Amino acid sequence: MPHSFGSVGGLASADTLPPSPLNGTQHPLPPSSPPASSERCWPIRPTLRNELDTFSVHFYIFFGPNVSVPPDRPAIFAIHLLPVLDSGGILNLELRLNTSSLRGKNATVFACLNHEVPLASEENASSITCQTELVAGFLLSINATAPLARLRIPYPQTGSWYLSLRSFCTTDRGLESCGNMTAEVYLRTYLSPCINDCGPYGQCKLMRTNNYLYAACECKAGWSGWGCTDNADAFSYGFQLLSTLLLCLSNLMFVPPVVIAVRSSYLLEAAVYIFTMFFSTFYHACDQPGIVVFCIMDYDVLQFCDFLGSLMSVWVTVIAMARLQPVVKQVLYLLGAMLLSMALQLDRHGLWNLLGPSLFALGIMAIAWTARSIRRRHCYPPTWQRWLFYLLPGALIAASAILLYAFVETEENYFYIHSIWHMLIASSVGFLLPPQAKSNAVAGLTGSLPRRKGCGYQLCVNEQEELGLVDPSAGISVASVCAS
Repeated sequence: MPHSFGSVGGLASADTLPPSPLNGTQHPLPPSSPPASSERCWPIRPTLRNELDTFSVHFYIFFGPNVSVPPDRPAIFAIHLLPVLDSGGILNLELRLNTSSLRGKNATVFACLNHEVPLASEENASSITCQTELVAGFLLSINATAPLARLRIPYPQTGSWYLSLRSFCTTDRGLESCGNMTAEVYLRTYLSPCINDCGPYGQCKLMRTNNYLYAACECKAGWSGWGCTDNADAFSYGFQLLSTLLLCLSNLMFVPPVVIAVRSSYLLEAAVYIFTMFFSTFYHACDQPGIVVFCIMDYDVLQFCDFLGSLMSVWVTVIAMARLQPVVKQVLYLLGAMLLSMALQLDRHGLWNLLGPSLFALGIMAIAWTARSIRRRHCYPPTWQRWLFYLLPGALIAASAILLYAFVETEENYFYIHSIWHMLIASSVGFLLPPQAKSNAVAGLTGSLPRRKGCGYQLCVNEQEELGLVDPSAGISVASVCAS
């Protein structure tokens, strides 16, 4: 049998007598008969446990981390994993050989990691394995050509793990003991939540189920594997760059609504559109998986500002369409900003965060339009051109954007569907934003003219009509005549 079982009872010296296989008691052997290799009891060195964080545990070796591997016996180390606490991470083992300690010999250090039972190679072994009929382990080897070896075990079994190191030299007769040469090996053992923190194409996440806590990598950009290192279906650099540019540059569709808002004297609404365009662009530049990433501030801040700007753009547009009094409109703007901020803190990805404010604003607009129509005894807006060429296209575009966002957008088509969402929302704002009120235009024209003294009358228009929406055949009616 190429391996022998080591002692699992703790520290012992090399001269300890072998236990009986029946009752575990020790019996002295005759001095003339040396102990059999399979009955030798090797010392086991314990490790010191140092907990840093969840699944972040380092196992330190006394007088380490460089360990000496003697030529005549294995060096065995014990690693104890606690139940429940240590089962949801990754057990990492790293071995690095000090080639200068080989003294020019063609030596190889074999490492065998086993659960519950230590396995050590016998002398004059012609081949090295790390298993018996009942026990199977992990075999590693390091030499002057390949001095570094790593092993990672996801979700390891709890209990005791034993690492056995044994050095052999290659000769014409096979693997033999290296005489008086002692190999030096740098040993590092630790628990981590994820492999290499999932790299640039993944994110390490924790999951709790049935009182057990597990860590796993959530891979992006088509990458897969335990540490998001499998690029069989990964997106190319060109595709990542294209998707990033598409999501960022699609926000330029907010430029026309900003121009329309400024020309119609909707300065507050224009400020909201600029805010949305800015933070949506840099949020999507920071949100991309892989290497095409650019963040100007913390990711969570960019995400919150992007979502808040998108909802506020819908809110201020619909409230502006209601044609409310300036004081009422400003109060609703401020109240909407505070309530939307609260809703985003509760659930940032909820569908009702978009539908709720939109429906509430539409309700306010419907009430305002109905009251104005009853007071004037005429449908509001008063002209069919406004309905046909502005309101109907804007409503259809906005409804299409909401349907895409709610029912079509997935992780696979996110790049182009969300870009289409940007363009549709910006386009609908350009159609739905009402024109400048006529009284504002008249005030802008008459405010620059000096008032003539001695003028007997002043025309006072009580009603505010939308610029360009008055039927020219009906003429302008004067609501009242006031003495100056």
